[in-house]
Amino acid sequence: MSDQRKKLHGIIPAIVTPIKETGELDADLLKKQADYLIHAGVNGLFLCGGTGEGAYLRTEEKQEICRQIKSAAGNDMFLCMAMIRSNTRAVLEEIDQMKDCGADYIVATPPYYHAASQEDILEHYKQIAAKAFAPVIIYNIPSATHNPIEPDTIGRLAGLKNIAGIKDSSGNFMNFTRGLFERKEEGFAWIQGEDYLCGATLLAGGDGIVSGLSNVRVEPYVEMYRAFLEGDSEKIKACQVRINRLYRLIHLIGNGNAAIKAATEYYGRGSRRMQQRSMSISNEQMTEVQRILEDYDCDLRTVRP
Repeated sequence: MSDQRKKLHGIIPAIVTPIKETGELDADLLKKQADYLIHAGVNGLFLCGGTGEGAYLRTEEKQEICRQIKSAAGNDMFLCMAMIRSNTRAVLEEIDQMKDCGADYIVATPPYYHAASQEDILEHYKQIAAKAFAPVIIYNIPSATHNPIEPDTIGRLAGLKNIAGIKDSSGNFMNFTRGLFERKEEGFAWIQGEDYLCGATLLAGGDGIVSGLSNVRVEPYVEMYRAFLEGDSEKIKACQVRINRLYRLIHLIGNGNAAIKAATEYYGRGSRRMQQRSMSISNEQMTEVQRILEDYDCDLRTVRP
């Protein structure tokens, strides 16, 4: 694969992790979901992130997920492996254990549970970048870590060797565009992680999108990125409208990831079961998921950008 195709860019679904009733990885459903995304024309896949319930997975489970998806994807796209651990030492240990997994990028959040200063976060990523077997993606998701990465810290990290870019799931578009417009370090990618901001990010000149919601229907995301490459701003906006309507799934219940997994079950390429079993949606909620998707698909057949 050329270096250009390995570049961090484009549509990068944060793939779900389907599990069986026994709690084991469902490799057949994982392959179905991966095949759906790959054949739709995505640029890369984001493994074991928030949507993939990475914080609940054992390292050996992550290794198996990466092997399965690598087999499905071959060399046609890049793989980003998230190592969501609460502290620097745990991330470094997992990097060592995952060095043969075949991932093209490593993803790490700031430390979490205890409060971390910006200097703590900087030192955390310095150690990870020095140890990592692949370029590192900074993962800013303060809703989960409660330790936001400030723009000045991102600027300092962007200049470090072996730091590839940032996936920003803060929803703070002001800070995101400050970095995007003011700091243009060569090779550093600005990736959006909030689905409501996909279109705005591309219109602003961002590099790509990591999306959990795209597991459900990835087509508007792929079409949006192609429109971006073609300079078609009106189609970008129209695709964002379709994504916004799909976002009703996230508002359905408190746990958006559970709704996303349930939607993949509706389409026959996933399972609603969550790693924390009590977080799985109920049969009544599944009926609501079905209604939303039926409405979405019905409208899609009559209204296209």
